[in-house]
Amino acid sequence: MPTAHAADGTALDVEETGSGDPLILLQGQGSSRLMWGRVPGLLAARHRVVTFDYRGTGGSETPEGGWTTRDFAADAVAVLDALGIDRAHVYGFSMGGRVAQWVAIDHPDRVGALVLGGTTPGDAHGVPRPAHVGERLAANGDLTEFLHSPEWARRRLRIDVCHDWRVGTPPAVAAKHYRASQGHDSWDGLPSITAPTLCLHGTDDLLNVVENADLLASRIPDARVHRIPGARHGYFEEQEAEATAVVLDFLAAHPIGPSVTA
Repeated sequence: MPTAHAADGTALDVEETGSGDPLILLQGQGSSRLMWGRVPGLLAARHRVVTFDYRGTGGSETPEGGWTTRDFAADAVAVLDALGIDRAHVYGFSMGGRVAQWVAIDHPDRVGALVLGGTTPGDAHGVPRPAHVGERLAANGDLTEFLHSPEWARRRLRIDVCHDWRVGTPPAVAAKHYRASQGHDSWDGLPSITAPTLCLHGTDDLLNVVENADLLASRIPDARVHRIPGARHGYFEEQEAEATAVVLDFLAAHPIGPSVTA
């Protein structure tokens, strides 16, 4: 398993699988790459899929100080550099979608296509989540009811997925991730995004309400929206077949080509 180093020297644990156009996955707040569960393997059917542990999670180091979504974006670019990838598709989910926005804004030449899953432009301009959901998230509480339907939440204990997206993340690190996500505001930069963009969202998402997909698409030139009916925040697990097909089809329509180094 390769290790990348951020600009400040922080060691980041990296994993890759599959072959084809590179695709880097950026998970939600407080989560290591384990959050993605089966997704990397499914997308690796057509792509060289890269995942890494955010600073403070999984096998990555935990430096001092506070972090921002823009810092995480710089870390993602450092991972691509370490793997010799000059351009990749970027798929960010929840806080990872916020991170992905900065990758596309700050490093347009590094991004093929952009997928923003279940995310927002930030609280300053986004549509807020219900107050009781925000309180649960701020307290690092159990989010199960907001992630999946009750029936699927019971079934998921018997299938090959990560049963706690924040497994192994210390509370102090989870709090830093929460502050980074809550402090995100990409509003002014969104119109500068040049990457073909898909905003993917569950219609029943309460952690990041679906109206934010339309808001993002209204700010990002030529962005399209795909809503998954009845899906909560964890659409990529419960509605796996639809979500995977939509992402693969979108990326296939925007091939990167031979500009990627080995």
